[in-house]
Order: sequence, then structure tokens, then C-alpha cells
Amino acid sequence: MSQHTISPEITFAPDHSGGTRAIWKTFIILSVLTVIELVIGLAIYNIHKGENPNATLVLAFKGMVCILTLAKAYYIVSVFMHLGSEVRNFIMTIIVPLALFIWFIIAFLWDGESWKNLRNTNGGSREYKPTTEQHHTVPATTEGKKD
Repeated sequence: MSQHTISPEITFAPDHSGGTRAIWKTFIILSVLTVIELVIGLAIYNIHKGENPNATLVLAFKGMVCILTLAKAYYIVSVFMHLGSEVRNFIMTIIVPLALFIWFIIAFLWDGESWKNLRNTNGGSREYKPTTEQHHTVPATTEGKKD
């Protein structure tokens, strides 16, 4: 004889009536930020197509794209990874190592550029010459010299 036990767990279909508003809000916010980034990217492209591109304006636009990208990343992490509703200490456990990792990347790139420039000038003992400009000298010919 087999004995059947009734499970105390009862499963009901989830109620999704109130969750769609938050999804649509997230969709609209991320879409607007993406469209703004694309418009700025198109502006950067058109500036570069011109004869004399304004470097300051291009740098400002690139900075705005970086800020918008960080805003989108924050919103995605906050909403989709549910980090926005967590305890502050848990959020800091995620954010502080990430910030340190980004800082390490920036510091290593900065140090590498500095090392390249110092190496190019022998530690400041000679004039700086850009590495993109290659100077090739042709050796002098020794005509009339007998071996």
C-alpha cells in the first residue's frame, strides 16, 4: 500500500497587474537616454566631418556621453539587479570595489603614459619628440674612399 501525503505548499499563479507600470517606466527612461546618446554621437560624427573640428566641443560631447552611459548603468543596476532596494551596506559592498577597479585602470593608464613620455625624453635630459613622428636619417655616403 502506498501512502500519499498532501504537500503543504500551494502554488498560485503570480499576480502581475501592478508590475507593468514600473517596466514601462524603465523602458521609457532607458530609451530616452539612449536616443540622447545617439543624437550626441551623430553630432560628434558631423563635427569630425567638418574641415576644422572644435576639439573642446567634441570633448564636451564625449563627456556628456560618458555621463549618460553611467546614468544608464546606474539605473540598470538599480532596477534590474534590484540593488536600489537593498540595504546601504550591501550597496557599498558592490560599489566600492567597482570604484577601486575603475580607479586602478585609470591610474595604470596614466602611469603608462607618463612612463612612455619619460622614456621618450631619457628622464628629461633631452627634448621631447612625439612617438608618432619618426625621424629617419640616411647615412652619409663615403665616395672616393678606398678600402
